Amino acid sequence: MKILIYKGDYDLVKKSGVGQAIIHQEKALRLNNIDYTTDENDEYDVVHINTIMSKSKKFAKKAKAKGKKVIYYGHSTMEDFRDSFRGANLVSKFFKKWIISCYNLGDIIITPTIYSKNILEGYNIDKRIYSLSNGIDLDKFKGSKDSRKKFREKYNLNEDDKVIISVGHLIKRKGIDDFIKIAKMLPDYKFIWFGYTNPKLLTHEIKKSIKNRPDNVIMAGFVDQHELVDCYIGSDLFLFMTHEETEGIVLLEAFASKIQVLIRDIKIYEDMFTDGINLYKAKTNEEFANTINEILKGNKKTTINKAYEYVQQRSIENIGKKLNNIYKRLCIN
Repeated sequence: MKILIYKGDYDLVKKSGVGQAIIHQEKALRLNNIDYTTDENDEYDVVHINTIMSKSKKFAKKAKAKGKKVIYYGHSTMEDFRDSFRGANLVSKFFKKWIISCYNLGDIIITPTIYSKNILEGYNIDKRIYSLSNGIDLDKFKGSKDSRKKFREKYNLNEDDKVIISVGHLIKRKGIDDFIKIAKMLPDYKFIWFGYTNPKLLTHEIKKSIKNRPDNVIMAGFVDQHELVDCYIGSDLFLFMTHEETEGIVLLEAFASKIQVLIRDIKIYEDMFTDGINLYKAKTNEEFANTINEILKGNKKTTINKAYEYVQQRSIENIGKKLNNIYKRLCIN
């Protein structure tokens, strides 16, 4: 049995969570000695399709015509497409029809969480849907003894500065506008957002919010994974203000980096995490500001160890073992 991890659209998604998921899949197979290739001209038995561009959709059709087994990854839903790029809400229903047509090409679908599985099942997709985390490379997020120092030197931060970071596209769904509003409420703290989105895709509201940000907000742009590890380790709090996710790879990265985490209290995380156990949750900007103060002043107990236990169960190696079991079932049928 040989697996093809299709990377025909990789350059378009390599700076996103989907790009990270593809890299995770490759390492998961390597760690479990599963024969795989990324060369679409090689012989293979099963193909992973992670993207929903027309090129990958055509490849999925081609693979099926050859009698190959197709695993389509359900990284996207209509729900997490909304409030993203300019004009997204206007075309969200068409986007839903498109992703359904893509996912229906799979012999099976793999999606990261029970929450996203339930959403896709609500689309009446007539395929077996597995819930399997994208996983996390724990080794990558260990950092070094100099990680905190390197991060603080690069961004001209003092050792006693309290630093809150977030990572993601500059879109409303990710909560960039509320991140900036909270920074205005807490001028004594430093706020840094890591991530880049083509300005042509930004809504007027988000552009205005970024332009009028206070002095304690740094827009750091895109940084590679190696540097991002230093940023996680060198800061004091990871603030994840997303309104909708299918999992949230950056959340797993923060857990793996052993940084305290505060998230928006949204449906996907209702059953996944308990407030005050794995992380902390808030709903309104006022709740966020108050909780940030309490955490950074040392008035709340750490949740770092429980969060790390969570990602240990979702290590790349463990995900590879579960993938192998899925392959065996798929190829028997």
